[in-house]
Order: sequence, then C-alpha cells, then structure tokens
Amino acid sequence: MSELKDRLKADLTAAMKARDDVRTRTLRMVLTAVANEEVAGSSVRELGDDDVVKIVTREAKKRREAAEAFDKGGRPEKAADERAEGEVLADYLPAQLDDAELARLVAEAVAEAGASGPQDMGRVMKIVKPKVDGRAEGGRVAAEVKRRLTAS
Repeated sequence: MSELKDRLKADLTAAMKARDDVRTRTLRMVLTAVANEEVAGSSVRELGDDDVVKIVTREAKKRREAAEAFDKGGRPEKAADERAEGEVLADYLPAQLDDAELARLVAEAVAEAGASGPQDMGRVMKIVKPKVDGRAEGGRVAAEVKRRLTAS
C-alpha cells in the first residue's frame, strides 16, 4: 500500500477526532477517489504513491475550477469552501515550481529538442512534461513553452 494513502487515512482519523469538518470531508473525498481508481477496470489493483499524487492533483484542480465557477456565479461562500478544500489537498502535493525554475526547465527542453518555432511545441512538451510532473500544472507548462517558442 502506498505511504501517501496510509498518511491520508491517518490524517482522516485525526481530523475526525479533532472535529475538523473541512479536513474530514476533503480527506474522505480523496480516499473515495483513490478507492474508485483502485477498482476501476477489469481487476482490483493497489495504487502507488505516484498514482495517488495524480489523483490528489486532479481533485485539487477540480476544487480550483469549482471555486472560480462559484465566484463567477455570485456564490462567494461556496467558492471559499472549495478553496479551503484545495488548501487541505495542497498539503499532500509536491512543492510547485516557481516561474524561474519552470522557465529554466522549458529552456533546457527547447535546446534539447532543437525547437525553432511553435510547430515544435509537441516535441518540447514531450521532453519537459516528465521533468515537471506533479510540480507544475499542464496549462502553466504549455503557456511557458508557447511563450518561449514564439519569442525565439
């Protein structure tokens, strides 16, 4: 069993004992998503830490998007709830790359691919994606690659 899944379960127990409603509901939601992923497909499987991180990342993205939608819909209290859940999930994700570090990794990938323009974006993304996996959102990476390729 993955260490991260064990940590999530232990933290859920602690949150329930502390009567922390936001943390409890968030951790239950993530553990349900993990369990659903484990039984999806033709056979049951155990997920590793990398798979659990991907699920937590996906759930955090859902919370960000929901918060934006609630803001646009004039529901600030619901947006605040979604952001609070997102903050809980952030505790279980690897540290995000800052803009300078992301730019450096993209520059290295552009040089490695020998990219000369926007038509090479796919090749660059193929190189940079494994290097930033889980530490930067795909949209941020794509925007930086596009900026770098149109500037050259």
